[in-house]
Amino acid sequence: MKPLQGIRVLDLSRVLAGPYCTMMLADYGADVIKIEPPKVGDDSRAYGPFIGKESAYFMSLNRNKRSMVLNFKRQEDCDLFKEMVKQADVVVENYRPGTMEKFGLGYEELQKIKPNLIYAACSGFGQTGPYVHKPAYDIIVQAMGGIMSVTGPEGGEPTRVGASVGDIIAGLFTAIGVMMALHHLERTGEGQKVDVGMLDCQVAVLENAISRYLVSGEVPQPIGNRHPSITPFAAYTAKDGHIIVGAGNDRLWEKLCNLLERTDLMADERFNTNLKRTQHVNELKVILDAVFKVKTIDQWMEALETAGVPCAPINTVDKVINDPQIKAREMIVELEHPIAGHMKVPGVPIKFSATPGSVDTPAPLLGQHTEEILKEMLGWDESKTREFFSAK
Repeated sequence: MKPLQGIRVLDLSRVLAGPYCTMMLADYGADVIKIEPPKVGDDSRAYGPFIGKESAYFMSLNRNKRSMVLNFKRQEDCDLFKEMVKQADVVVENYRPGTMEKFGLGYEELQKIKPNLIYAACSGFGQTGPYVHKPAYDIIVQAMGGIMSVTGPEGGEPTRVGASVGDIIAGLFTAIGVMMALHHLERTGEGQKVDVGMLDCQVAVLENAISRYLVSGEVPQPIGNRHPSITPFAAYTAKDGHIIVGAGNDRLWEKLCNLLERTDLMADERFNTNLKRTQHVNELKVILDAVFKVKTIDQWMEALETAGVPCAPINTVDKVINDPQIKAREMIVELEHPIAGHMKVPGVPIKFSATPGSVDTPAPLLGQHTEEILKEMLGWDESKTREFFSAK
């Protein structure tokens, strides 16, 4: 058993935020039925890189799901979807607000069919407010949400985070919202609408940037790899590259100074408290870089880990997927796709002792399970499914 076993999700989402949410639900046992438009399917099926004719981008986000095809421009298909809603627990969509209502499939309409339905809508700016109909992509909400303004080298231009955190964080919050709504449903029998805006999610994860501004009145700026209020907590220059060192308190600072044979720094008035170290961060970096540059990253890693000082190399992706910790935690798993063949995808990050999630099946081909789902959910026979396909 997986924790979401028995939960059926009708997934109308596409590209990244919604599919990331439903991928999490599927990994932990939900029966996720991905409903795609005919011929082209999810937009991301056309995004590279490709393995043969199959999108690796799409396959990395849609494992453990089944795919069927419906065309909401046809009333018959809208009616069919309504019949499926009666048999479902959750609907997830990431259309622009108002789109589902145009199809006659908005929350208010579906709630009439299934009063205890959980309906999750993930959009750029949520279902209310002056930006409700404004289009959004990851880079749009990264820009508007402030995270780009605090990312990048000190004195440099604002920088987009390398991963699509605008989409991914919204997908995570949507999954959390669905699971909280399922818990409420179990206790009360009451369904509800879950409204997640990508911009809201970016503001929610700005962490200390907002508190720093509200307390000091100073607008946070990009400061590179260092921490704004903990020092030393940054990248330092070794003989063959950069190493991350995080001495997050005075005890670790003392350990670091002893290791570096610079106990004089502990008594230096500029560096004897974390606040003072942060105020004199540039002076301290010059001093520490001069010490770190005499040895390689591997040499420093061994010494720092022995001393109990948090540290890390700055891994490239090829090193990440071959890291022994990543392998031990099964964070890269192997799948066999019917067309793309053997492939690897990220594993499941939340580990359960009793009801573990897993990656069991590859991303589906477009419409691969349409016939199977119609028979299973609606009890259609062979002749009715043939009639359905011939109408397409």
